[in-house]
Amino acid sequence: MIWFWSFAAYSFAGFLLEAAFAAVVGGRSDRKGLWVLPLCPVYGAGACLILLLAGRAAAWPPAVFLLGGLAATAVEYCAALYHERVLGVTFWSYDGLPGNLQGKVCLPFSLAWGVLSLGLVYWLHPLLAPGLAHVPAPVSWLALTTVLTDGLLTALLLRCSGDTASLRWYR
Repeated sequence: MIWFWSFAAYSFAGFLLEAAFAAVVGGRSDRKGLWVLPLCPVYGAGACLILLLAGRAAAWPPAVFLLGGLAATAVEYCAALYHERVLGVTFWSYDGLPGNLQGKVCLPFSLAWGVLSLGLVYWLHPLLAPGLAHVPAPVSWLALTTVLTDGLLTALLLRCSGDTASLRWYR
């Protein structure tokens, strides 16, 4: 269950990062990926892929930067395709940024993901992993069921409404 907890922890960290980024640049403060839970699953999936790939390259930080940036960019691109083609919504667009690919990914954020990968691999994950590994199984199964249920409800809501604003149940 360490991978589930890593996914959940980094999805929550992504939610916090999105909120902080929006506060700094004056953007949308309500961007998230699930209906009820404060999680951005694209961050959790990206972090897990980075951790899988970085294990082989952890001894050389430039490789972690490159692999991490590429992995997170690939996850971001696939998530954008899923949102657009399966759910009929768009959470972000990088159309005006340099080096963008169909507005789904862009060079500045790919570089940012590379930098964040370094912090994840060398600082955050070593700090959190021991605690995540000790979460009791019943708590893990309950949390997994909750996240999956919210994910399914979110997908249905987005597919039916075609509008990310439908995730905003709070004011």
